[in-house]
Amino acid sequence: MMVIMSNTPRLAAANRDWGRDETGCTVLHIDMDAFYASLEIARHPEYSGKPVIIGTGTRSVVSAASYEARRYGVNSAMATARARQLCPDGIYLPVDMIYYRRMSRRIFREVFGQITDAVEQVSVDEGYMDVSAALMRWKRPTAIAAWIREQVYHRFSITCSVGIATNKLVAKMASTNAKPDGMLLIPRTSQAPFVQMMPLRAIPGIGPAMARRLGDWGVTTVKDLAVMNQGALEQAAGSRAAAHTLFLAARGIDDRKVTPRAPEKSIGSERTFAADTRDVSQVSALLHRCCDDVASSLRSKRLLARTLTVKLRFADLHYATRAHTMASPVDTTSALYPEALALLWPLSGVTTSHDSAGTEADGDEPMALAPTLLPRQIRLAGISVSGLSTATDTPVQPSLEDLMEEARSAAGTTKSARLRGAEQALDAVRRRYGAQAAGFGTV
Repeated sequence: MMVIMSNTPRLAAANRDWGRDETGCTVLHIDMDAFYASLEIARHPEYSGKPVIIGTGTRSVVSAASYEARRYGVNSAMATARARQLCPDGIYLPVDMIYYRRMSRRIFREVFGQITDAVEQVSVDEGYMDVSAALMRWKRPTAIAAWIREQVYHRFSITCSVGIATNKLVAKMASTNAKPDGMLLIPRTSQAPFVQMMPLRAIPGIGPAMARRLGDWGVTTVKDLAVMNQGALEQAAGSRAAAHTLFLAARGIDDRKVTPRAPEKSIGSERTFAADTRDVSQVSALLHRCCDDVASSLRSKRLLARTLTVKLRFADLHYATRAHTMASPVDTTSALYPEALALLWPLSGVTTSHDSAGTEADGDEPMALAPTLLPRQIRLAGISVSGLSTATDTPVQPSLEDLMEEARSAAGTTKSARLRGAEQALDAVRRRYGAQAAGFGTV
């Protein structure tokens, strides 16, 4: 099995036998080991044993790195340019979120879903499970965790780590310290000692700013936190609510329930340019790729979207967004892209009115041709869609233009229907050969 390391703080001394009493330990936290890199090696076995880094481009960051890459000092969130200096012979691959999300859905459905419906997915590569009901069949939480690890490796050729505890906080900290490719049970009576041996940053939610605030009070470990009096903790944390959360966490107490996630509210895709640009063709091409990513995700999830939002981040790092609700729900690049272009002009600072093709708009005045340069330098562009609904439950009213075109067509079809069929065919090619195997060009 491939071994992957994590950047999250953990202690070798914490990965030990804390006892075998599983009473009440019904919460599991499952965390895939360097998910992106693991999946790339799974579909490219020839990369096994080599330093694999997910992240390309001079201004991108490393999304994941294999254990072999870690030996060179490469870590996730590191600038890719720095990673190339440390590991010039590494295998650098682009982030393939369509593939990663598809495999994530399969793991959650085909493995976790076989145990219980009480699954809370918190990201593409981790989630919680409440296995209370499943114990009627499985008897022990550790038996469930062992089966999950075996199935994920057997079916997908990647590894995962599992933490088992009475609550979400301790289960997550346990899975972190079980890495890589491990399982760690923390009995109820061991929760406080386990948590209190950790550095502050090991508690999920304590970031650099909070760590500095607490550090000013001489608090550098969870054990230090546990002995603070309530008044001092409120002053150090800056609020009573934050102090209460920290007070409980320092004792391994967490009353949050495992809550299956609500349906997705939006789907998005954005990308950073290699260099800031005013070139309309570059920005348009990037928006087209983002529309393609989002449309493919919509179809894979069998969803339709009504509202499109375009986002631009400028060279000064300020950003702006603009949204438009479409007449009918859509799931294709051919429908999203013209809408994205129509939003690009006013969002980027173009003051004259343009349609997506640079032709005449409604009214008597002809429109100016679309400019070739934008008024401001663009650093990042992207889109997101919202107003999502299930495709099978959403009636789509054809437009008058569609009805007229269908009547005129010898085949009885419309251009939009033919384009949708082409995009579905493209989906099939990508599922078989990878997300980068094929794509549509812009016009």
